[in-house]
Amino acid sequence: MESTSVVNAGEALFRPVRAGNAFEETVERLLQAIRLGVVGAGDRLPSERELAERLGVSRVTLREAIRALSDAGYVESRRGRYGGTFVNESLPGPPEPDGKVDAVTLEDALSLRYVLETGAAEMAAARSLSPADRQHLTGTLADAAGAALDDYRRKDSRLHLAIAEVTASGSLTTAMADARTRVNQLLDRIPLLPPNLEHSNAQHEAIVDAILAGDAPAARQAMAEHIEGTASLLRAFLS
Repeated sequence: MESTSVVNAGEALFRPVRAGNAFEETVERLLQAIRLGVVGAGDRLPSERELAERLGVSRVTLREAIRALSDAGYVESRRGRYGGTFVNESLPGPPEPDGKVDAVTLEDALSLRYVLETGAAEMAAARSLSPADRQHLTGTLADAAGAALDDYRRKDSRLHLAIAEVTASGSLTTAMADARTRVNQLLDRIPLLPPNLEHSNAQHEAIVDAILAGDAPAARQAMAEHIEGTASLLRAFLS
């Protein structure tokens, strides 16, 4: 398959919001980009004008959303020549779980993730990847492998999104981001287990290796095994 430009997850996430809940959806999109690692700790968000245009909201609405995230401890605004809105180096922990997860909700999220992520891995491996695509995958893989425990979820999410990005499908990247947000809300309810993280990192490497080798069946299989492991833990803790 011919190589085309990689899709940027920021472009997929910062898409126009619906007019009825402009403030709430703007907060959701910004928070999604931060929690999935699309805009990393210490990084600057796009300019106010650019964000307002991409999200299709007024600058007043955008400022209100940024102020809400600043009050919640996610971003800070800096003045001056090199000013702007920056993601805080240390982010608030996940909110306390609200109620029990029912089996239907859990299986729905896991089924969607399985279909999207195995398909993305297979599609990425089937493409003729550019040097930039390859560097993007290996860079996010290394970041996940070296992530501190309290930042692992974000770096892990960023790697999975990178796989979607190199498929060059904006719709798939958007769907992956939304599905990953749902899964992370479930993962936040269970403990981070160091042996599982070691296993996950080894599986990540196998997935990326298969994609870089252009082995689509192996990439799909490696991703399936990885996702099934996570699903087993979620079922064990939440069922």
